[in-house]
Amino acid sequence: MQNTPLASRRHVVIYGNMNAGKSSLFNRIIEQDLAIVSPTAGTTTDPVVKGMELIPFGPIALVDTAGLGDSGSVGDLRVHKTRAMLDRTDLAIYAADISHFDGDDYCRTMELWKKRNIPFILTLTKCDLAPEELCRTMMERYPEAVLVSDKDPRSIQELKSRMVKELQKLGDQEDSLIGHLVPSGSTVVLVIPVDSEAPKGRLILPQVQLIRDCLDHGIACHVCRETELASTLQNSKRVDLVVTDSQAFQIVDSIVPKDIPLTSFSMLLANQKGDLPAMLEGANAVAHLPDGARILVAEGCTHNHNHEDIGRVKIPRLLQKKTGKSFQFDHVAGNDFPEDLSPYSMVIQCGGCMLTRRAVLSRIGHAKDVHLPITNYGVILAYLTGILPRASAVFAKEEGRAWT
Repeated sequence: MQNTPLASRRHVVIYGNMNAGKSSLFNRIIEQDLAIVSPTAGTTTDPVVKGMELIPFGPIALVDTAGLGDSGSVGDLRVHKTRAMLDRTDLAIYAADISHFDGDDYCRTMELWKKRNIPFILTLTKCDLAPEELCRTMMERYPEAVLVSDKDPRSIQELKSRMVKELQKLGDQEDSLIGHLVPSGSTVVLVIPVDSEAPKGRLILPQVQLIRDCLDHGIACHVCRETELASTLQNSKRVDLVVTDSQAFQIVDSIVPKDIPLTSFSMLLANQKGDLPAMLEGANAVAHLPDGARILVAEGCTHNHNHEDIGRVKIPRLLQKKTGKSFQFDHVAGNDFPEDLSPYSMVIQCGGCMLTRRAVLSRIGHAKDVHLPITNYGVILAYLTGILPRASAVFAKEEGRAWT
């Protein structure tokens, strides 16, 4: 993994009305002509995302969006996609043509960010085309604004400096996956099944991230399949934690001695990126699901599906076996997530390795707003296989409470 994944980067999103100079600003910030720039309104349709290094802050994802003022059937779809970016926005940049600034629109948009606790920067564009008197007036009226010009690299650097300052206020990118659960010098065993869904010659993202996290925190890391787990444990002087794939929970639980903590990659991600207590509460709500309940299964990535697919085959089968009831399952992938959750009795989210922390928390927040149980793959598989108390014990110890 040569580059920091987009899901682990702070997302800086450029908003504004059509022809505000958003795409030109995007290109100047990344110092590449990636986004299409045209005097024709509505050139940008889908959000354009580019990973970059923002010195001295670090890796970020910069996003160019369609205009907020677009109209018509296609325009409405563009605006919908732009507004959907709010759930992934860590820092918003409001780009506005200084000669056509709409203060009312800025205030309305600003309220959207404030409701979600998203910091924002007002950026007035095309200042090289505006009279100096107008620039002075706007600076007096909006002292917090950054005035930029395509012909003045210093103005872009000033904007980047403001971006760094605002992002630094947000604190560290994310908590460690494992560094706060076991101390430096510990030994962890990662059990990685190799089945038909395992990418040939590669590890999946959560596995790679956990190995790197162990290295960052001075934790010895042994990697094996479930078929070599017993011998790995026997040959290790001490094991402080075993982490396995959610699908191998049951067999790994039968092998690992009860005095060694056991959890999953998916539960580590739920603890890092989301709200683990809410996910645990959601899993326990399975017992109260009515027959025929409609369940939303949300995956953060897209992939081919087969007979071993965890979200489309294994979890539905286990749920119906555990409860003796029949359920309806709807599936969404990537960043798609319905605004209306009223048809559903439960949401089951994947581990979220391809989603940002803000995106996962937004989904949890949407479910909580309508009192809808939400859980994730790792948590519900532990519940369905009867080992949730054991799989969550390492987190309960951290929080000083017992979860069942």
